[in-house]
This record gives sequence, C-alpha cells and structure tokens, in this order.
Amino acid sequence: MKKGILLLPFVFLLITSLSFAQVKKESNAFSKEKIPFVWEGANLYFLMTDRFCNADKTNDVSFKRDKATGKLRGFEGGDIKGITQKIEEGYFTKLGVNVIWFTPVVEQIHEGVDEGTGLSYGFHGYWARDWTALDPNFGTKKDLAELVKKAHAKGIRIMLDGVINHTGPVTPIDSVWPEEWVRTGPTCTYNTFENTTACTLVANLPDVRTESTQEVALPSFLIEKWKAEGRYEKEVASLDAFFKRTGYPRTPKYYIIKWLTDYITEFGIDGYRADTVKHTDEKVWADFKTQCDYSFANWKHNNPTKVLDNNPFYTIAEVYNYGISSGQFFDFGDKKINYYENGFNAMINFEFKWDAQKDYSFMFKKYSDILNNQLKGYSVLNYLSSHDDGGPFDAKREKSMETGTKLLLTPGISQIYYGDESARSLVVEGTQGDATLRSFMNWEAIKTDANTQKTLLHWQKLGQFRKNHPAVGAGVNVEISSKPYVCSRTFTKGKYTDAVVIGLDLAKGKKEIPLGSTFKDGAKIRDAYSGKMVTVTKGKVIIDSEFDIVLLEAKK
Repeated sequence: MKKGILLLPFVFLLITSLSFAQVKKESNAFSKEKIPFVWEGANLYFLMTDRFCNADKTNDVSFKRDKATGKLRGFEGGDIKGITQKIEEGYFTKLGVNVIWFTPVVEQIHEGVDEGTGLSYGFHGYWARDWTALDPNFGTKKDLAELVKKAHAKGIRIMLDGVINHTGPVTPIDSVWPEEWVRTGPTCTYNTFENTTACTLVANLPDVRTESTQEVALPSFLIEKWKAEGRYEKEVASLDAFFKRTGYPRTPKYYIIKWLTDYITEFGIDGYRADTVKHTDEKVWADFKTQCDYSFANWKHNNPTKVLDNNPFYTIAEVYNYGISSGQFFDFGDKKINYYENGFNAMINFEFKWDAQKDYSFMFKKYSDILNNQLKGYSVLNYLSSHDDGGPFDAKREKSMETGTKLLLTPGISQIYYGDESARSLVVEGTQGDATLRSFMNWEAIKTDANTQKTLLHWQKLGQFRKNHPAVGAGVNVEISSKPYVCSRTFTKGKYTDAVVIGLDLAKGKKEIPLGSTFKDGAKIRDAYSGKMVTVTKGKVIIDSEFDIVLLEAKK
C-alpha cells in the first residue's frame, strides 16, 4: 500500500511529461506556418531574480550582507544563472512563455534598512547604488549575456526592469547622492501631480530630480568606486560620447537613461518594464524611449545574425492604479497624462483583477473592444498576482485553474507572476507586508505534488495555445454563444491571418460546439486542450473529451 502511494507522484509526473510531449509534438506537426511574435499578444513571465532559482551558491552573500533580516527580506540565493538554467531545461517553453521580465539586477545598496517590517536588503532590485554594474548576488554581465543568448535561441524575449525615479535608501555605508541629484523630502501625499512627482515615495528613498534642467557632476562616491574598480576612464569616455551624440544636458535623468540603455547596446535585450513611472516628470519616458530605440537599432546593426525579427523595442509602464477603462490617460486629479504618447507601448493594468471576478462574456468583450478602439496600436499587461499588490485575485490559491483560464485567454498581454502556474503560496506565516508575495519558487511541489502538476499542465496547455496563436491576445473577440460560452478570435497582420475558437464552462464528455463563420464545413480542426481532431459539419463540431474547455485551431 505504501509503495503504491509513493509511486503516485512519479507516475503522475511521467504522465504529465508524456502528455506535454505529445501535445507539443501534435502542435508542432499541426501548425506548419511560421508564427510571428506579436508583443500585443505576448505571454510574459515575471519573476523576482532572487526568488526564482539558485544555480550559483558561491554568490549568495556579497558585501557582507549577512545580518538577520525580517522574514523573506534578505537575499535568498536566486540568480541570473538560475533563470538561464530553467530556460535551458525548457520550463518556459513548456509554459508557452515568449517574454521573461525579471526584477532589476543592477548593483544595490550594500547595507540593509528597516522600514518598520524588519531589516531588509535590496534583494528585490529596486534600491540602486550603481546603475552601471550588476549586483554580484545576482551574477555577472557574462551571466546576463549568456541568459539573453539562451533565451533568444528559444524565441524568448528578455525584458529588464528600469528604475529612474529613485536611488536606494541612505545607510551608514551608502551615502546620499548629491543634493542637485536627489531630494530627500517631502514625502508624497499623492493628491496632486506635483505631490506625486516632486517628492519621495517613502521616507529615506531619495527621489531623483527628473524634472531638473541643472547640469550635475558625477557623485564623488561613484568616481571613487569606478577608480577602485579600474574602469573610471572607460565610464567617463562613454558618458562623454553619449552627451556629445545626443546633445542632452548633463542632468540627472539623462545619466540614468544612458546607463539603462547601455544594457540594450551591450546585450540586445528586447524591452524594458519601467518602474514608478507616475512619480517622475512624464517627459523622462519619451526621452528614454528615444534612446532605447536608438540603442536597439544600434545593437541590431552590430549583430545582424542575432536579430530575431523586425519588432521594435518594447516598453511597459507601471503607473500605479492605472486601469484599462481609463483608455490612454491617467488622472492625477488636477492633471491627466497620456503615457502612451510619452514613450510607452503598453501599461500595467491594475483593473484586471476586478474584471476577473466577472464572467468570460463581459471580460473578453470589454478587452477586445477597448484594445481594438481606444488603445488600438497599444496594449495593456494583465495580471492577477504580483510582487507588490497586496490584494491578489486568488490570495489563498483556491482558484488556480480559473486564474490561468482568465489570465491566459483574455485579450491583452498576459503576465504570469512566478508561481501562479504552480499555486506557490501567497500567504506565508511570519512575514510582514509584501514579503508574503515573494517566497522562493516551489520547485519541490512541481516535482512531487500531483495537484501542483495538474495545475501546471493546465497552464502549459493554455500558454502554448496563446503562444501559438496571436489571435488569443491580440485578436478581435466575437461571441458565438453565451451559454455555454463560445467565442472566436481573429487576427491579421500583413499576409498572416490567425483564427481560433474558444469554448469554456462546457459539459464534460460529448459536446457540440458552434463555430460561427470561423471554420468552413469539411475543415479538419484540432482541440489543443485535449489533442482531439474533428471535422466541421454544418458550422459545428462534436468533441468528446473529459474536459470542460476546448481550444480549437485550424489545420494548416
């Protein structure tokens, strides 16, 4: 009896692996036409670098960051090599992921601070000390180059996380940047545009004077640091060349824009997620995008054999509390800003978790209508859990299957937050604040727990379908039937066309699916969820499967 119980996880894992392999084999054989990568329909995976996978234990402690911290507020060992390891293992490919965004990896402040939740180090990456260097806890520039190379080889784009709004906190060993660079007060009250931008987010988080027109010199601590590292002359020469080429004044924002876009020039990353966007002067981001585009074009010119396609550099804005219903504008109360016209292709959609509480008919129609009208040519990034949203859609992980279905099948860009697909716990006893959202990835459960594997397989099927069909995220939704819910999605770009039919909350077993005008009579189509092939008869198909979902695609 005990032997049988012990064997169950292994058997399930074997079945899961074989099931995915079969699905992948059938899918590859089924779709012969080259599928274009479309940013507006991307399946993006967001992970915290320090909390995902530890592939190099030699860099777990740097700069003597070894003090006791609040629970989940210290470095836990995750690194760039860990992400690369999972890329090579095919973890992201199986999940249908075609973009990976990870938290910042630039050098962080060396000491920790206590913001009232226990001592915290900059494990999250948002407390920059030196934008030109990588933090050794995360890895080296050689590691980053290898990650981009391995990701691109599998058709996966890499998106870095850029912070221009603030430096890291001040500590006894991390001095404040000069006064002409940053302000240390007042603290934001968020009731007007000025009281959101010309202020510090919280106490002891120096705010970069992004609106400043005053030229500034390099901070003395940075000069000393670069000299000690033997790269002062190189960095200064690079800055001189940048300011000569652009004609920009040497103001704080342009230094940081230069440092961030260097990662595009050097590594060929494909996009930036921009942090705390609404807390800076909006013109910062238009200039940022101009330099991103220049650097990306420059990288492509210098690396013609490494270019994936002709997609432009992509930028996504975090404007806290922006929702898709606002269209192109964010309202500060006394001022409205169009961030799409100030350097961004997409914005993070904080409204999605509320819309996800409604039915598929409402969600799919709303998102298709807005994205193909007010936001045509742009997009939103939908999420249901994240690293700093204390009110996730499914905090107790009781609706992981529903979460996957709604997130991955709704129009727009989908953001899988690491562990969404494996029901990683978002409730961790003993943590304070957002630390509960940031536990280490639950790899052991993926290996051994049957329920976790079942959930993961569901997300893999949906993710593969989204990746294989730009119509899912970037297409036009047409409802065919309200109960049970059936819809079509169509997408056209140049000579490429894509059409699918999605059925949800269906009967298990034999079910008749109306197809509208999506597929012609006599056409052979496949249910990507069950793998079954059927023939269209009188505008309908009959699918006999154990599932309540169908994902129908045409034979190419």
